[in-house]
Amino acid sequence: MKSLMSLWNRMADDLAILCCTSATSDKITVRRRSEHEGLSFLTITLPDLGKSTQKWIDQGQVGINSSFSNGRGSLPLFLGGFFNRVFDRESGVLLDDPCIDSIYAIRQLTLAFGKMELPCTPRRVHKAMRSYIECESDVRQSDAELKDVDFLEFQRISDLLFSEVFTQMDRDVYYGYLLPRHGPGNTAERLSSNGKFRQRVWTRRLDRVFPIDRFLIPNHHYIDELNEVDIREPGSELPVRVISVPKTMKTPRIIAIEPTCMQYTQQALLRSFLVAHSRDELLRGLIGFDDQEPNQLLARQGSADGRVATLDLSEASDRVSNQLVRLMVSRWPHLSEALDATRSRRADVPGFGVIRLSKYASMGSALCFPIEAMVFTTLIFLGIQNSLNTTLSKKDINSYLGLVRVYGDDLIVPVEHVLTIVQTLEHFGARVGLDKSFWTGKFRESCGKEYFNGHDVSIVKVRQALPSTIADVTGVISTVALRNQLWMPSVVDWLDNLLRKILKYYPMVGPASPVLGRVTLVPVGELEHPDLHSPIVQGYVIQAKAPVDKLEDSGALLKCLLKLESNLKGNVSRYTDVIPSYWPGTMSKRQYSDFVGYYPPASSSWAPPVSQDDKHLERSGRPKRVGIKLGWWPAQ
Repeated sequence: MKSLMSLWNRMADDLAILCCTSATSDKITVRRRSEHEGLSFLTITLPDLGKSTQKWIDQGQVGINSSFSNGRGSLPLFLGGFFNRVFDRESGVLLDDPCIDSIYAIRQLTLAFGKMELPCTPRRVHKAMRSYIECESDVRQSDAELKDVDFLEFQRISDLLFSEVFTQMDRDVYYGYLLPRHGPGNTAERLSSNGKFRQRVWTRRLDRVFPIDRFLIPNHHYIDELNEVDIREPGSELPVRVISVPKTMKTPRIIAIEPTCMQYTQQALLRSFLVAHSRDELLRGLIGFDDQEPNQLLARQGSADGRVATLDLSEASDRVSNQLVRLMVSRWPHLSEALDATRSRRADVPGFGVIRLSKYASMGSALCFPIEAMVFTTLIFLGIQNSLNTTLSKKDINSYLGLVRVYGDDLIVPVEHVLTIVQTLEHFGARVGLDKSFWTGKFRESCGKEYFNGHDVSIVKVRQALPSTIADVTGVISTVALRNQLWMPSVVDWLDNLLRKILKYYPMVGPASPVLGRVTLVPVGELEHPDLHSPIVQGYVIQAKAPVDKLEDSGALLKCLLKLESNLKGNVSRYTDVIPSYWPGTMSKRQYSDFVGYYPPASSSWAPPVSQDDKHLERSGRPKRVGIKLGWWPAQ
C-alpha cells in the first residue's frame, strides 16, 4: 500500500508540472483517505471518479460523484487544478478548448490502479455468482418477450451477413473437414495438457457429428480402445465448471471451464469459421478477431469527426441467447447440429448448484467470442434498419464499411443510428454499459485505447503490486513493463531505484531484447557475441517451463498427427496450419491444397510437414510458475 501511494504521489507531481498546476492538496487527500479506506480507495473509489469524468467529458457537463465533494463550485475539489483546465468552475460546462494534457492527467491519476489483478472478498465473489444466475433469468425473460416479427427480421439480417460463411461451415461439417484441437487451458475434469489426449468420455450428441472412431483414436488399428469410452446421454453430460478469476478488487471475472470433449470439438468449428471468415471481404471489414487496431483507429476518427459511437456491452457473452444462435443457423442443418452438439447445456455454479443454461455459452467456450460477435453484428444492422425504417439489402450493408466494426463486445456504430441500435440491442437481451459507451461529445474508447478530439489520451495501468524481493517474479516482470511504458521522469527514476534494489543486473536494452531492463532506442551492449558479432548484456530473462506431463501409446500418436504443421509458403491462414489425424496417407496434394487454399509448385514433393517440437510428449501445458534466469543475452 505504501509503495503504491508513493507511486501515485510521483505521478501527481510529474503531471502537475506538465499541466502547470499543483497537486499538493491532492496528495494529502490521497494519503488521508488511503489510511482510512485502505487499498480500495486506489482500486475502486478513484476509478469510479475516473469513469464519471469520462462521461462528463462526453456529455460536456460535470455531474455528481458521491465520493468526492464539489465544495461551493461545480467541480470536485480533489484534482481541482486539473479539472479547472477542462471544465468551467462556475458552470461545470466543458471548456471550448479543454487542456488535453489535463484530461490525460485526470484519467491517469484516477484509473491507474483500477485493473490491478487482486482477489476480491468472498462477499463480492458470491455477488458475482448471483449475478450469473440472475443473468440466466434475464435471458429467459428476454426470449419470452420477443415476437415473431423480431425473429424473422433477425434471421433475415443474419442471412445477409453470414450465409456464405455458414454454407462453407455446413459443408465442412457434412464432409468431415473438421480439425479438432486441444487448447492449453483447464477442463472441467481437470485433466493435464497431455492427459486430454487420453480422454475417454464422449457424448451421444457429439458422436452424431464427431464420430469417436475419427476423433478419439489415431486410426482404426486402435479401434479396440473405443470399448473404454463412456458415451454419455444428454441427461448425464458433465456440466461446465463456473469459477471466478481475478479481474479487479471490485468484481471478479466469471468464466466457465468446458469439459474436455466440448473444448476439443469447439476448436474444430472455430477453425472452420475463421477460415470462412478470412475469405469473406465484407465480414473481414465488419468483424475482427485478432487485430484490435481497426477498432482503435475508428474510435480515434470518431472522436475527431463525431461520425461513429463506441459502445461497450456488460456481461456480453452471458446475455447471448441460445435461441437466437439456433435461429441464426437454422437453415444449415449440419452446422446447426454441430453447434448444438458442442454446446454445454448445464453449469455447475458454486453456491447455487447445477443449473440449465439459456445463454449460448459463457466466456471459456472456444466459440463464445465469434458467436457473440455475429449476434451483435446482426443486431447492429437490425437497429440501423429500424432507424431508417426501410429494408436493408446486401448493398446497403456494404455501404457501412468503415462505420460499423465489432470486436467481441467492443462495438463501433454510426452516431446517427446509435439510439435505435442501443434500443435494439437491449430489446434482444444485451445490456449496453452506458458509463463506457460514448457518442455525445468528443471522447471515444475502444479495445483499450481512449481518444479525445483525435488525441490519444490512453493511460498506463498498474497490473500487479510492486515487488520488494526478487522472489516476487510476477511483480518484478510487471513493474519492469510498467516502467518501460511510462514517460514521467520522476516516476521512471523512482521505479528504476526500486528495481535496482531487487535486480543485481538491470541494464539498458533495446526494444526487442528479452532482458528485463530499461528500454532505450539508443544502441546499447556491454560486449559482443563471439559468433554472432551482435551486442549482448548481462541481465535476467523470463524463464517458464511447461510442467512434466508424459504421453505415450495411442495418445502420443494422436497428438503427433494433430500437430502436423504446414511448412508450405503462401497465403495460408494461421488457422489452417494442421490437418485432421485421419487424413495423412489418404489425402492427395491437390486435396490438401484445396483445403488450405494454397497450391505449391508442381515440382514440389508431397509430404505433410512434421512438428519440430520434440519435447511436447514429455512436457506440456501452461507453466505452473514463472522464473527469471541470469545470463548474457542479446542487447537489441
